[in-house]
Amino acid sequence: MTNYNVLVVDDEREIRDAIEIYLQSESITVYKANDGLEALDVLTEQDIHLIILDIMMPRMDGITATFKIRQEKNIPIIMLSAKSEDTDKILGLNVGADDYVTKPFHPLELVARVKSQLRRYTNLGNYKSTEDEIQVRGLTLNKTTKTVTVDDNDVRLTATEYKILELLMENKGRVFSIEEIYERVWREPYLNAENTVAVHVRRIREKIEINPKEPKYLKVVWGIGYKIEK
Repeated sequence: MTNYNVLVVDDEREIRDAIEIYLQSESITVYKANDGLEALDVLTEQDIHLIILDIMMPRMDGITATFKIRQEKNIPIIMLSAKSEDTDKILGLNVGADDYVTKPFHPLELVARVKSQLRRYTNLGNYKSTEDEIQVRGLTLNKTTKTVTVDDNDVRLTATEYKILELLMENKGRVFSIEEIYERVWREPYLNAENTVAVHVRRIREKIEINPKEPKYLKVVWGIGYKIEK
């Protein structure tokens, strides 16, 4: 894996330096920031492909930084936190994070997650289709430009949200279980990741549906999973 730039944002220098060592062993260029404000500055100056972002930091925390980053960029964000409560994880995913790692973590696990996110971000068209554009009534996904529109209005999705929607739209009418969605999109074994998938689906609905509580496109099949209605 080469030619990728990763920004590591953490107020603990030892953690930044340790992550840098492992990522550099994968030929990944590492940029570092001490807090959210410094991270925003780096993003204006460098072409960053992925961000590893701590939640608890001085000046600007990871949640606030993610919210601001998502206003402009859809690059993958992996959040770090010393807390293991589901509320922190869901909050991070709700504001736009793609993945979540709890401290203390094994460096090789983090590297594997980084590589997985980079593959999805730079190769979003892995699922094969004979058409570049998939349409479901007013919802359109273009696999060449990696864009989504609803009634000709642009929809900004994160890399993970795009991949979930692409999977469902390529298989219109088919119901995918939460486990299958996770393993197809995240490409790793499903281990109690129900909340992770549910949060991403909810975010997609909020972006593509006029009324997310009465979805027109992305439907839930209770007790089974999700599908895109034909």
